[in-house]
Order: sequence, then structure tokens, then C-alpha cells
Amino acid sequence: MDWGSQRYWEDVEEGHEVETVTFPISVYRLAVEAGANRDFNSIHHNSEFARASGAPDMYANTGFLLGMWERTVREFIGLGGSIRRVAGFRMRRFNTVGQTVAVRGRVRSKWREGVGAVVELEIWSEVDGQVTVGPGTVTVAIPARDATTTACNR
Repeated sequence: MDWGSQRYWEDVEEGHEVETVTFPISVYRLAVEAGANRDFNSIHHNSEFARASGAPDMYANTGFLLGMWERTVREFIGLGGSIRRVAGFRMRRFNTVGQTVAVRGRVRSKWREGVGAVVELEIWSEVDGQVTVGPGTVTVAIPARDATTTACNR
């Protein structure tokens, strides 16, 4: 990701695909995530415990999965954008150790709010082509060239 580049509202079209970001789920990542968000429930980092609870294996927690969505959206909107709202985040299947989660999306709509520029994205997570989280919507504000130009000329 080139964090020096910025996507602008004028560059976004409805139906535009959000670049897919993949996240391999390893034991290390699950353990680090548990420590980072203080979710020490053993189902997220202990296979035996997770299986005893009915899960197929240890699996990613909500914070980790939301973080995957945020990273994907952040790469799409750039550092000048902001996330306003996340809706429809629903875990449908386990995202277990050894799998690779692909977060995908597309632009659903875009509109102006005064001098602001808003985009609504449809986002979902997949493993092996099956949706595991979502689909949901993420509403973001991103810079508009005309607003930047107008603000600079004042």
C-alpha cells in the first residue's frame, strides 16, 4: 500500500471494486490479537478448548475481523478519509486458524453533503469463496478535489 497516495471522491464510481486484502490466520496472529484487545477467551487461541465448545478450531474474534474490514477500507479511502459508520457486520461462519480471509467490497453509492464527500461501501469477508462475515456497509467521508481547491483558494 502506498500510504502517500490519496483517493478522491471524483475518482470513485458506483460499482467500483474495493481492492481485496487478504489476512492469513495463524496461531501467532490470534495470540497477538488476544493480547492486543484483551480477549483472552481460550476459544480464540486454543484448538482443544475451541473444539470442546463446538467450533471447528480456534478462530478470529470480533475485534480481529473488524480490524480486517477497517484495514481494507482504510487502504481504499486513504489517510485523508474517515470511517463514519459500520453496519451489517455479522459473523456467519468461523474464520479459523490456517485459513486465509479475503476482505472484498464495492462502492454502493456516493453523494455530497454540503462541502463533504461521502461514499457507501459494501464490504464482506470470504474464505474459499464463501462469505464468513457480512455483507455490511461502511460509510466513509473522503476528500473531494473541488472542495480542496475551493478551500485553498479562500
